[in-house]
Amino acid sequence: MERMGVPTAPVITQRFQELVKTISWKKGMPKQRFTFVPHPVAGRPPDLCNQYVRDKDPVTGKAIVEELVAALTSPLTVEEKRTGFLTRDPQARLLQPDTPTNLMNLFEKNGWTDGLPIILPTEERVTEMLKGTSHKADEIVGTMRPSPPHEAWEFTVEMVAANAVMAGAKPQYLPVILALASTGTTSLFSSTTSFARMAVVNGPIIDEIEMNGGIGAMSPLNKANASIGRAWTLISRNLGGGAIPGQTYLGSQGNNLNYNNICFPEREDRLPAGWKPFSEQKGLKHGESAVSTFTGWEIVHGGFGTGGNKEALARTIARYSTGAYRQITLLLDPIVANDFKDFGGFQTKEQLSEWLLKNTPSPAEGYWRDHRDDLQKAKSGVEPFATWLKYPEGALLPVSSLTSDIPVEIVVVGGETNAFMQLGDFRHVSTASIDKWR
Repeated sequence: MERMGVPTAPVITQRFQELVKTISWKKGMPKQRFTFVPHPVAGRPPDLCNQYVRDKDPVTGKAIVEELVAALTSPLTVEEKRTGFLTRDPQARLLQPDTPTNLMNLFEKNGWTDGLPIILPTEERVTEMLKGTSHKADEIVGTMRPSPPHEAWEFTVEMVAANAVMAGAKPQYLPVILALASTGTTSLFSSTTSFARMAVVNGPIIDEIEMNGGIGAMSPLNKANASIGRAWTLISRNLGGGAIPGQTYLGSQGNNLNYNNICFPEREDRLPAGWKPFSEQKGLKHGESAVSTFTGWEIVHGGFGTGGNKEALARTIARYSTGAYRQITLLLDPIVANDFKDFGGFQTKEQLSEWLLKNTPSPAEGYWRDHRDDLQKAKSGVEPFATWLKYPEGALLPVSSLTSDIPVEIVVVGGETNAFMQLGDFRHVSTASIDKWR
């Protein structure tokens, strides 16, 4: 807009002044005219937000209304009309030789780690790691960014290999890590709501590199699971420009799941007959190794099985799936999965998913909070809302709490020591071939 001579006046909450000024600088617009208001505004009463606008800018001390008028009416300077990302100077491929202790301190000081000790990526170690793939070291793998407003960084196979070394991975894990990196999905998404990520592996490579989908699959008890997941975090930070608090990472509390991003393989050998591996559900061929990424916030305990009772599962999901994000991924121990096949009658994952989408009820309190228009209809006597409003506290309403166009994803994992399941507000983001990166 400024380039066309039209002034704009973005209004930003005070907490993000560092972020927006950094982004505008990177995009070649260091003189962008910002007006700031107190933070936060989400969830605050309208009267308070109205008062914010009538008060002074907490950053500049000027009256907000006067600031907005001036920003929209003052002629633009030549400098203010400039746009385009600034050119970043290429980083040196090698650091100067030093002692391991000094180099470790350098990595920590520059924020190149996840806060834990790393394996120093020497030339010899990176060369050894590169034996895990037939692709050339200088081949471009893809791009990654913390979130859409930020610049996407491009990276090579060698760069990914260096981060794989740092994570403690073995060369035979590299195709999985390259596939993860190729999706462009950062594990450190820059959002105030502290996202988490999840990676699920399918195919023959599970046995080849001895990933664990059985007892303790989601625990830090398997080198492949742990180091592949950790490599994703390091790549997201070092190659995707993420994890600078206040600039490229805004999670108010952060998420401890980001350490290794819930990385595990699906238990394909114990899938009920007729239930496809997750990667095949997403269009990849049978026998093809693949990794799928998910985004969400948390994984919670879903109970000790239901004996195939679909209504009990729907009620369990209902207690968890209220709010604006009605998306669910189920992590079922093979015992539970086979119960739903043998006793619940679900011949495929898709059948169970479709039934849950239509039949998971809505807790009354959450429904009225999220559907204000329906609440007004209920108070006006419009049916069936008026009848629903008479339900007792804690009741479940006969309307789905899930988003109809987002499938309930189902992954089978666990060692069959208990009829256990977990569920999370995760949705599928991408599925990439691992075989492509061998």
